Amino acid sequence: MSADTVPAAGSAQDRLTPPSRPRRMPRATLYWIAKHALAIALALMFLGPLVFIALTALMTDAQALTSQLWPQSWNWGNFSEIFTTTPLLRWIVNTMVYSLSATALMLASSVPVAYALARIRFRGRKTAFLLVILMMLLPPQVVAVPIYTLWASMGLTNSLWPLIIPMVFGDAFSIFLLRQFMLTIPREYSDAARVDGCGEFTTMLRVILPMARPAIAAVALFQFFYCWNDYYGPLLYASTNADSWTLSLGIASFKALHSVQWNLTMAATILVMAPVIIVFFLAQKVFIEGVTLTGVKG
Repeated sequence: MSADTVPAAGSAQDRLTPPSRPRRMPRATLYWIAKHALAIALALMFLGPLVFIALTALMTDAQALTSQLWPQSWNWGNFSEIFTTTPLLRWIVNTMVYSLSATALMLASSVPVAYALARIRFRGRKTAFLLVILMMLLPPQVVAVPIYTLWASMGLTNSLWPLIIPMVFGDAFSIFLLRQFMLTIPREYSDAARVDGCGEFTTMLRVILPMARPAIAAVALFQFFYCWNDYYGPLLYASTNADSWTLSLGIASFKALHSVQWNLTMAATILVMAPVIIVFFLAQKVFIEGVTLTGVKG
């Protein structure tokens, strides 16, 4: 046998060292993944589109919506270009005016009604609550034509006033949620306030409202998010007046005008979503508390 065919003898340490094995994932980690598999899948389904939008917003126009999912270059200038190609600041101001005004008027009108339905005994209270439920069941498209005719006769179309003024009369869904939450507050608190000489308005203002802050925050966020994302209302009343466009209406028109520039469209979408996401995470605790505690009593 030639010397070339004789295997080289290894050192004694090499012969004694066992072959290395691939590292396995700890059993606790595997158990945690299996336990939360559904939550992980839902999180990926939720975050996937957001990641796709963010990456597309940083691409060039030529790379957007191609098979290359990772940006070849990070074009942060797409966000500043949105402000130069569209009146985005005007749309933001209009949306803020619409959202904040409607939310404030809704709270000012819905809270007293919910307090009366939950804490004051009067004749016709159940009938009034039934009317609130019926208003929740009525589709807004059914009364769109007569309401539009009413606002047109007042000369308030081509503006956002037809969307803000109705909040003076309250919101049926908000009244329902607030009323259900106030029913969970023990009556001993309001009875003690009346014994001290407080009237109904003072009792509501100083006793019930501080305890109902989670529900108030929940309905305020619901209303704010609805107004921020509302497309049907601004399209119906302000579509012919570009100075009154909101973000939803403006982004829709921007997409029609820049249908091939998906990177700019995605950048504008991120700018629209960012305030809503930030507000939700800042008020997440009180929002969830208000939603989960509402509806305990009927």
